[in-house]
Amino acid sequence: MQKPTIGVQMMMLREKIVEIGITETFKKVKELGFSTVELSQVPMTLENVTEIKKCLNELDMRVCATSAAVKPMMPGMKMENLRDDFDKIVADTKALGCKYIRVGMISFDCLGSKEKIVEYTKELNEFGKKLKAEGLDLYYHNHHVEFAKYDGEYIMDIMANESDAEYLGFELDVHWLQRAGVNPLEWIKKLEGRTKIIHIKDFRVAQTLDMTGGMEQIMVNLAMMVQFAEIGEGNLDMKAIIDLAGETGVEHIFIEQDDTYGKDPFESLEISARNLKTLGYEDRF
Repeated sequence: MQKPTIGVQMMMLREKIVEIGITETFKKVKELGFSTVELSQVPMTLENVTEIKKCLNELDMRVCATSAAVKPMMPGMKMENLRDDFDKIVADTKALGCKYIRVGMISFDCLGSKEKIVEYTKELNEFGKKLKAEGLDLYYHNHHVEFAKYDGEYIMDIMANESDAEYLGFELDVHWLQRAGVNPLEWIKKLEGRTKIIHIKDFRVAQTLDMTGGMEQIMVNLAMMVQFAEIGEGNLDMKAIIDLAGETGVEHIFIEQDDTYGKDPFESLEISARNLKTLGYEDRF
């Protein structure tokens, strides 16, 4: 059985990078025991890429995946994307010594149209083909929206069927799979061979309901009781997930807690690390 590394998706530390800088943030991640990271929502300026590369060398760390969008998430939005910045994204990824580029979410203007979803997937596949020629692999990261159905078929199935396994893989996020109402273990098995990287964060139902406001606001608060959580502090069977990941060829697992609800994200990472060590995964860091 393969032993996937367990690292950190730096998106959850984006505010720390603004507050204390890249170098101090990477040092703290290393102090917590982690040696691998995935980059998202960190501006890939020349200065930042240079500083990240310096941190990797000095701290004996690895960037295992970078992030890119196919196109701006919304029309008119300014962001780096594969359509307009392909050569730069490739150069940045190679400069950091990693082979995976992951797309974080489908562009919002594709939702609601099966035809646009198919068109988007085919474009993903074409970029995957171009990246393969550069020695890089493209992966798509799910949320829950990919489990809306068209003619009884999940968007996720449409994307898998309309793409070539050689050119497009899937970065499964187990929390979002659970939130979508599907079984994370079944999807890890289903996409075996197309999943080399996954995201973990726990799935928790809050203990209290905010009853301020009228009934309409209370119903909104009720929906918000579903929360992201530190590993081991929620309802997911993380041991089963991590063990199955190893059995199905996953190489890298990244902790990505989208919201820590006012808690310092380093504290959340420390809790996750402690619980993962208790489960017996200290050697994966």
